Amino acid sequence: MDHQRYKHHNSSKYSHGHHSAFKRGREDAVGGLDQHKRLRPNQDISSDVSTNSGPSSLPQSLSARRQLYERDFPVYKQPVEVGCFSLDSERRFFNDARQLRYYVEPARPPSFNLRDGYRDRYVKRDDSVKEGIDHILRWILANRSKLEEPGGAAASSLTCDLGVDFITWRGHLTKLLTTPYETQEGWLLAVTRLGGTLYMSEVETEAVRRNRETRTERHEEMMYWGYKFEQYTCAAEPHGDPDAKGVVNTNEAFCTVVRTRLAGHRLLFSGEVDCRDADPGALPAPACYIELKTSAEICTPKQRSNFHRYKLLKWWAQSFLPGVPRVIAGFRDNDGKVVSVETFHTSKISQLIKNEYNCWKPTVCMNFCSDFLSFARSVVREDNPRVVYLFSWEPHRDVTYSVHRDSQYSFLPEWYVREMTHSPSHELESSHLAP
Repeated sequence: MDHQRYKHHNSSKYSHGHHSAFKRGREDAVGGLDQHKRLRPNQDISSDVSTNSGPSSLPQSLSARRQLYERDFPVYKQPVEVGCFSLDSERRFFNDARQLRYYVEPARPPSFNLRDGYRDRYVKRDDSVKEGIDHILRWILANRSKLEEPGGAAASSLTCDLGVDFITWRGHLTKLLTTPYETQEGWLLAVTRLGGTLYMSEVETEAVRRNRETRTERHEEMMYWGYKFEQYTCAAEPHGDPDAKGVVNTNEAFCTVVRTRLAGHRLLFSGEVDCRDADPGALPAPACYIELKTSAEICTPKQRSNFHRYKLLKWWAQSFLPGVPRVIAGFRDNDGKVVSVETFHTSKISQLIKNEYNCWKPTVCMNFCSDFLSFARSVVREDNPRVVYLFSWEPHRDVTYSVHRDSQYSFLPEWYVREMTHSPSHELESSHLAP
């Protein structure tokens, strides 16, 4: 599947954009008026990242207008799992699959009470602690040999060249995919370059911080419901029984690490996986993985339309990126009782929404993501983890960026930079270094 477009859509019906997504600033960095040079949205601007062109040659913003991205679906290579890791009940990293769970099909109709255990059997992860991409970095240090390819990292003169263009969390890419259709919440993405690879980590916006700190008790409990649904439908062993009376601990996680390519961008990212198919004959990962979701039951045409427009967009983006083929959803009433369970096949979600007027389009999502990655590669030029390029977006605005040196936005830890930049001849003596 290496050179095959990730099986998805016939996108020939989408027209090419006629307007530029990249925009120069009205004044360049040295104060002179620019000539408003425009770049086509699908123009590859990453190839000149090592040139000596001056500041005025850099695009200053990227449009998020969805009309610009209605063109052919970009090549997306079939995601390949290159590894996995687990986080235990205290958020400690393990380079193995100990936290992997197995799906158990519920009885029909299900009899799940999602409120059960919220008061007395719930350990909630402290979401004020910002981990950045540290867990992915730990996996990289433990598995560098898996990333080396002939003519790639192993043959490079750079000891920290991993043979990929971007390293990030799946969730950060999901936000990029959904940006052209997002109307409520902006984002900040910090990007830094080390050894030719761009590392991307999210920064919490002030609006998100305020929302997190002012959540209602009802909101907190409804967040728990999703985890409780997982507990009802997952077992620790193949064909085991769920432990519905156990503790829900949201520190625990199993994460896949996948490689893929979007247009000309080689990606390495990690994402949490809820469970896998318990059948030993199931396809290899990530095709055996299952995403579990909860949603309010749908009782009216308006509710169904909103479900198609908003919720299915995020479910599709989150599952399509790592190649997870199924989303299994528990539909619940306002009291947290699951009334039905439904399976959504990731590859067929776009067909469900095609009759919705002015609804989201997968091709727009993927083309915007691809163009953002090109935009980032064009401006993140200094190969220095002390320098962070902060990309900012708010609904109905363009993506812009600012550059920060030795700031609070720096996110690559010293232990990672030290290990990745040491000389290969010193590999044995520094192998004891731990995060």
